[in-house]
Amino acid sequence: MLTGFSIRQAEQADAVFLGDMLVEAANWRAGGVRPRHEVLTSDDHRRYIAGWKRSADDGLVAIDSDGIPIGASWFRMLPQNEPGFGFVAVSVPELIVGVHPLWRARGVGRMLLRGVVQLAGAHGHARISLSVERDNFARSLYRSEGFTVSAQGLLRDTMVRRTG
Repeated sequence: MLTGFSIRQAEQADAVFLGDMLVEAANWRAGGVRPRHEVLTSDDHRRYIAGWKRSADDGLVAIDSDGIPIGASWFRMLPQNEPGFGFVAVSVPELIVGVHPLWRARGVGRMLLRGVVQLAGAHGHARISLSVERDNFARSLYRSEGFTVSAQGLLRDTMVRRTG
């Protein structure tokens, strides 16, 4: 399950690929595909990649055996006046995970998630958060990795996990 890929630290040059993975994360539902430009220019999503890589940003990129990026997970600190979907507090970074569809259910998302939680802890963050729609299959992954619901919305929940 965990073969054929490796993980490396995200760099500033990965901004376009992170945008691709943000689009994948936003379009997780089959048949509900929104165009890339629509996702990346929306106020709700743009905040997750605009100006990447700021000093408080960090993340990981999964690459296949040929060095081609196949997935990414990263976190950002978002201000209270421009919170993300999974905003908890200004001291809690919000994470995003996206995996190319051909690589889903092969352990890539789990490895990226585990790695970015550790990375956030190494940056001194005690907790990390995310937002997930209730019918998203990734919800079970987040629960299995120790995330718990901290706030319920109409269709999506905010989940939080301690990093240590």
